[in-house]
Amino acid sequence: MNSFSFNGAGEVIFGRGAVSRLPELAGRYGKGPVLVALDPYFSRSVLKERVARELKAAGIAAVFFDQIEAEPDPRSAEAGARTARRKGCNLVIGIGGGSALDTAKGLAILAGNPGKVTDYVGLDRVPGPGLPTILVPTTAGTGSEVTFTAVFTSRKTKSKGGINSRFLYPAVALLDPDLTLSLPPAVTAQTGMDALTHAMEAYTSNKANPLSDLVALKAVALIGGSLKRAVQKGSDLEARENMLLGSLLAGLALANAGVTAVHAMAYPLGALFNIPHGLANAVLLPYVLEFNRSACPERFARLGALLAGTGEASTAEQGARQCVRKVVRLSRAIGIPEKLSDLKIPRKAIPQMAPAALKVARPIENNPRPITEEDIAALYRKMY
Repeated sequence: MNSFSFNGAGEVIFGRGAVSRLPELAGRYGKGPVLVALDPYFSRSVLKERVARELKAAGIAAVFFDQIEAEPDPRSAEAGARTARRKGCNLVIGIGGGSALDTAKGLAILAGNPGKVTDYVGLDRVPGPGLPTILVPTTAGTGSEVTFTAVFTSRKTKSKGGINSRFLYPAVALLDPDLTLSLPPAVTAQTGMDALTHAMEAYTSNKANPLSDLVALKAVALIGGSLKRAVQKGSDLEARENMLLGSLLAGLALANAGVTAVHAMAYPLGALFNIPHGLANAVLLPYVLEFNRSACPERFARLGALLAGTGEASTAEQGARQCVRKVVRLSRAIGIPEKLSDLKIPRKAIPQMAPAALKVARPIENNPRPITEEDIAALYRKMY
């Protein structure tokens, strides 16, 4: 067995009503001020009012920052860091979907280190810790609350890149299923498929290890059994709990085993065409699974057995094929588009997208089957 390490948030707190512990957890760092990086969706919500009220009741000063956009631009984190430094903040609380959490992580790093986001894109380029973070996800998808990555999309250069550093792991991941009950069906579907992609890619990654396998398999079982229910009946609390727990476990899996070619191929879709990350992953997933299944059919068969659906496989190869079919059926059942043309991506962009995907080095290296630029271009062409 190869040696491995396993990392995540300093503390994980999960459960209905868990957000009520926010003042207690923030109080560990003094009376603030704390910077609350809040998804703009909640900027005029009951949730914002509640957080502000409860922090104030605990004697903790809060500064709210909501200059966050989907697929966040580096300028969002840089603006937040300036606010945190100007206000003398000693803690960052991130509340929202993956974009809000990545922005919170990025601005926390920049508040404690010189420079800009682009100075730290890559692996282990952050020189030291930033401000501590408490991350509160409101979607069941990215797993950003337990990863060491913050991804940004430059509108100026039409490029996408991530800061990857152990200093991005949050002090606390605070997960409350109640906060996901209001997610619209389409967002539930796309973020849920994002989480499923994380788990399936981590389990089939070249860097998978025994602990990442455990959490990845549990994540697939939870998501595979609950995503359709969560999309079709958003008030189903059991499905929402399962999805949030599955997303958390998938995040732990990806943080420790990495992701593969789905993510590499999704980056150009977001950078060039502003396709939401979860949606890009969801559309790409069946095609890349089909490409990869011959590399480790036993693993694909095991994943397939955990997904909802009937049919027993007599061989690993048959099980791997069933795995791909089950993912396709799930995607169609929850309204995920089938083709890149459905996303209005022109076929003529393939010569630009394929080399860009190949440059996303770590997921390409993790892919269980060697993949070339021509393979990627052929996969893109297959998606029309």
